Amino acid sequence: MRSRPLGRTGIDVSEIGFGAWGLGATMWRGVADDDALTAVRAALDAGVTFIDTALAYGDGHSERLLAKSSEHAVVATKIPPLDGAWPAAESSKIEDVFPAHHVRAATESSLRNLGGGPIALQQFHVWHDAWLRQPGWAATRREMEALVAEGKVRHWGISINDHAPETALGALHDPLFETAQVIYNIFDRSPETALFPLALEKSIGIIVRVPFDEGTLTGTVHADTVFPDGDWRHRYFSGDRRAEAGRHADALRPLLGAEAGSLPELALRFVLQRPEVSTVIPGMRRADHARKNAAVSDGRRLTSSLLAGLSAHAWTKNWYEA
Repeated sequence: MRSRPLGRTGIDVSEIGFGAWGLGATMWRGVADDDALTAVRAALDAGVTFIDTALAYGDGHSERLLAKSSEHAVVATKIPPLDGAWPAAESSKIEDVFPAHHVRAATESSLRNLGGGPIALQQFHVWHDAWLRQPGWAATRREMEALVAEGKVRHWGISINDHAPETALGALHDPLFETAQVIYNIFDRSPETALFPLALEKSIGIIVRVPFDEGTLTGTVHADTVFPDGDWRHRYFSGDRRAEAGRHADALRPLLGAEAGSLPELALRFVLQRPEVSTVIPGMRRADHARKNAAVSDGRRLTSSLLAGLSAHAWTKNWYEA
């Protein structure tokens, strides 16, 4: 497993990380806690040193599971928006989303769930730069600094709104924010325009989420795919979206070969091409998936001809909105 610096934090992390949303067990269904913990341990055994979770994942369930198995990993978590709105709206007020008292209470809840402190990386689970111009931002920022001074949080970051990296560019000029988590994959290239250049300029650690486009880029979503009862993917892949996703994934298969033998491998290698990326955090709930994903960290890079071929597959959509 190869490591990369997490921006200017001074922390080195595995370039393949572990996305722990699925460990929350409320929105992603079909995998028992014991199997999920086995996947975490398989990832750690394969060299994964970075795990990303959130207080909102199963109301702390993901964090509590990780407390049992992640003692040697860098664990990042997130503060949920107090108003419960994903993504953050430009019209919202920071005192309704991340007031100082909520930032502290959520951080202390995560500390208890994770079994102690400090939190290596605490992130806002949504963000909008409109808050920087509001009076309430000063109190929230002071609380963030206080949590660092008290030894409860080491570093701060932002989990950027879905498909909208432009909504956090202002905040990332503030040295208090050292990382940005963003959607980036073969379909969504939007971070390349402004976020990645800013990351290089400011030494911001980029954490890439959704490298598989919620499953599309694993090649397992088709018109007849059936998700477990209660699984959030019923909404994400509603209507004819499953068939559409399958068509986009199938269109990539002619590009598979010696450089990448499967769609998941191709998806991860595409992300790791970018020097701005510190780590990519695919969701992993099964041990065999964890081992296969970790194996992509072997230093091989895609050729310019294959990258040129992938550029034709950019796909603008936002299925989180409906």
